[in-house]
Amino acid sequence: LQLPADLTKMHLTDNPHPQVTHVPSSQSGCSIASDSGSSSLSDIYQATESEMGDVDLTGLPEAPVDSEDEEEEEDEDIDRTSDPLLGRDVVRECLEKEPADKTDDDIEQLLEFMHQLPAFANMTMSVRRELCSVMIFEVVEQAGAIILEDGQELDSWYVILNGTVEISYPDGKSESLCMGNSFGITPSLDKQYMNGVVRTKVDDCQFVCIAQQDYWRILNHVEKNTHKVEEEGEIVMVKEHRELDRSGTRKGHIVIKATPERLIMHLIEEHSIVDPTYIEDFLLTYRTFLTSPLEVGNKLLEWFTVDTLRDKVTRVVLLWVNNHFNDFEGDPAMTRFLEEFEKNLEDTKMKGHLRLLNIACAAKAKWRQITLQKPSRDSPLFFSLLGGSDKGFGIFVETVEIGSKAAEAGLKRGDQV
Repeated sequence: LQLPADLTKMHLTDNPHPQVTHVPSSQSGCSIASDSGSSSLSDIYQATESEMGDVDLTGLPEAPVDSEDEEEEEDEDIDRTSDPLLGRDVVRECLEKEPADKTDDDIEQLLEFMHQLPAFANMTMSVRRELCSVMIFEVVEQAGAIILEDGQELDSWYVILNGTVEISYPDGKSESLCMGNSFGITPSLDKQYMNGVVRTKVDDCQFVCIAQQDYWRILNHVEKNTHKVEEEGEIVMVKEHRELDRSGTRKGHIVIKATPERLIMHLIEEHSIVDPTYIEDFLLTYRTFLTSPLEVGNKLLEWFTVDTLRDKVTRVVLLWVNNHFNDFEGDPAMTRFLEEFEKNLEDTKMKGHLRLLNIACAAKAKWRQITLQKPSRDSPLFFSLLGGSDKGFGIFVETVEIGSKAAEAGLKRGDQV
């Protein structure tokens, strides 16, 4: 089909996480990813098979293929590549660098590893990032080595990456800490002293250490990196300032918590460069904090009447249909929402967006078999059809009488026969 000019930015891809091109609200163009243009493996197989045809292979030299030795080597290669220790080797290389020498890629590697550890579980992303940029790597090779003496002045916060340590308290009690646990300083500049003796229980204990000054600075300046939105004296949203690189070019605020109503409102607000997938994230997770998708749908219909919000609303609906079509297909109320939204696009003459909506629905809809029984040949059908060869396009259900047997059987407006 010849697409209108404002649809030239549409991408067709098999990627399960569609890359959506962000178009300024002043433009009428809109982008959506769809798998309608993809080929299945069976199509590719049939195509290659038909191209090959019957090939005469007589006279060609024979050679052993996939010998047992080669299979063993391949198995070893697979084992090596799937070895989790290789990932830890990469992390160790990053850890062994001096803080000033760590690159953005190094910090990303450390973040990926550290977020799994309990010591970092309740920290925000920006705090973890800052801690990863200043942490020092230390190794104690011998079991039984004393790391901290009882009463010793503390100057660091420690997180165990490998091995086990034991803390022996003056009252005779003891405690074992393993990978992911922490000990040492609390986030304060006051002088602090160790209560008990910390010693290694096994060989090759590995730690990351963060100096007291850095630990206090990072954890106590979190408040400066947050922006709170208040309405009628109550905090309805909290945003955190993040920098995705050290150059300072990719920085901004990202939503970390908010009321359900404020999260819906944020769908049509300007999104930060560090939070470009807010809409996709919302559409993926709204089921956990909203009782019905109509809460979102009704708001979108309300905002569509505002000229300045129309493009943003349409983009949200297109992403919703493309990524989560089950929300509409299995819910009569959401199907009616989609029909009303389609009518709004027709009334406002947004033909390009309407075309995109139809393409997305056609690509994502599932095949269904409907059985409709009539008491006699002359009985009414309770639905009407549109299209056919004389119209130049397929046969579609135009209307379905509400509450009729056709509606009960599952026939819907827009179904293609």
